[in-house]
Amino acid sequence: MTNRIITAESVTSGHPDKLADLIADSILDECLAQDENSRVACEVVLAHNKCFISGEITTSAKVDYKDVAKAVIEQVGYDTADIEFEARIHTQSEDISQAVSKEEQGAGDQGIVYGYACNETAHYMPLAIELAHRLTDRLEECRCKGIIKGLRPDGKSQVSIQYNGDKFDKITSVVVSTQHSESKNLAELTKEIHEKVIGQVLAGYDLTETEILVNPSGRFVLGGFEADTGLTGRKLMVDSYGGVAHHGGGAMSGKDASKVDRSGAYLARYIAKNIVAAGLADKCEVSLSYAIGVPKPTAIDVNTFNTSAVDEQLIIKAVEKVFDLSVAGAIKKLDLRSPAFSQTAVGGHFGKGFFIWELTDKVEALKAAVSD
Repeated sequence: MTNRIITAESVTSGHPDKLADLIADSILDECLAQDENSRVACEVVLAHNKCFISGEITTSAKVDYKDVAKAVIEQVGYDTADIEFEARIHTQSEDISQAVSKEEQGAGDQGIVYGYACNETAHYMPLAIELAHRLTDRLEECRCKGIIKGLRPDGKSQVSIQYNGDKFDKITSVVVSTQHSESKNLAELTKEIHEKVIGQVLAGYDLTETEILVNPSGRFVLGGFEADTGLTGRKLMVDSYGGVAHHGGGAMSGKDASKVDRSGAYLARYIAKNIVAAGLADKCEVSLSYAIGVPKPTAIDVNTFNTSAVDEQLIIKAVEKVFDLSVAGAIKKLDLRSPAFSQTAVGGHFGKGFFIWELTDKVEALKAAVSD
């Protein structure tokens, strides 16, 4: 068998791109909390002590977008005293609105979305992205709880895993980079990250052959959007499956569920996870294509990478029978009018069991449908 290495990364809430996602989704949540029919397409740019909020928002909600952004930035751990805020928001185009607001709701735009699942982990996620998320989650915990002193909000992780064919072999490398205070001793920081972050998260793995890099660039005092520009939707692989699956190219954060970049991606994950949980395949990628103003997908495809227990065409027919693939159906089933999207912005949109698109409640229906 051929050895191959799969790598995935994750970033903390203080990473400038991820902070932009978190602000956009927090604005969406504020709108939905007051008006569940809010149409939101919010983009955030963070650059050198400036927060620029733009987009199209049609809502009856009364939201101070600048105040929401300021609160999020402070909650993450940055000082907002010298930050300038600007918001340029207008309502959704009437041309788009009329296409979406039909009696049978149409898609808010055209789009190709992909959902993926595999039986590699208990959460049906690829191992590399799951471990990368665990490392950044722990890094944030160590900062917020003071377990490691001198940490600042910006940070990253990266995990590389070697496979022998499809079988896990070993973790070949782990990278953790974290912003820190100027007074923090780098040798002490490296030791603490090894022991309290990497050592805890990867305690069940043999790391004797693993290259471990902590702040490989050295000093990392200047971080966040003081050092680098942040932009909504620039961490798509972090948000999804770590590059293991295809991606349609559309960001999810800052968009209400009428946009299939979001609702379609969640629906595709829901379908793929149920297919794998039903034992119909070891891994599965579902693709859905939508056209603006059209309620149902223009195309559906299922790829099981030659791991299926039955013919893929039978699985596709079962999916069409068991799942409501319309935009309205996805919104209703997955409860996508509720203000809970800020919980997706950091640590990935998938693999979190409290979201409805992570349920495996269609397993028996799928099994029955492929047997018909």
